[in-house]
Amino acid sequence: MISDKEVWERIAKSFDKTRRKPWSKCIEFIDSMEKKGLFLDIGCGNGRHLIPAARKNELVIGIDFSINMLRVCRNNLKKAGVRNYALLQADARYLPFKDNRFDYVIFIASLHNIRGRDNRITALREMRRILKSGGKGLISVWSKWQDRFFFHFLKEFFLRNYEEFGDIEIMWKRDDINLPRFYHLYSRREFLGELKEAGFEIAKIESVKISSKILKDNFFAVVIK
Repeated sequence: MISDKEVWERIAKSFDKTRRKPWSKCIEFIDSMEKKGLFLDIGCGNGRHLIPAARKNELVIGIDFSINMLRVCRNNLKKAGVRNYALLQADARYLPFKDNRFDYVIFIASLHNIRGRDNRITALREMRRILKSGGKGLISVWSKWQDRFFFHFLKEFFLRNYEEFGDIEIMWKRDDINLPRFYHLYSRREFLGELKEAGFEIAKIESVKISSKILKDNFFAVVIK
């Protein structure tokens, strides 16, 4: 069985082609920053959100557990002329930083790729740990009740055929690649509960439509330490 890490190593270049533009909610968060500071992107992927963040901060740092994704990220940052950055290979559950280090942290469309509720809570607590007191974060996850997966999870709910309700494997089918990506999709209540359990003050949580035509497919939360 292929590991989650190996899946992302193998799809990194293909994934990059599909994630070129930063999400508007991330731009809103970056634009709201009141001062230049130290910025971290957990699960930075191809770096699409590091580029605008670099213009607003003294230093931006991206971490990802995929070395190939970090290589793609570095290439994109160089093409964009970004110099005030650092990239590290790291696991979101074990961040290699001291407490109270960052002014701003984003965790975009990555928390939901971590298997197991306990592991996701650990990652959220790590994010809170490295934020400065009063520091702000932006976290996003996919919603289970979206157009694409509504009937899948409705069926799962009644059959009770799951380890954790919301777990799903979504195939990556591009560029002659056919590999399963793990996701844990959320309800609003579940997302809110995990954020509170991690100790965050929640400034705002909202449902957003990014790819769906009818049902909103993403949750975004602005959190404060």
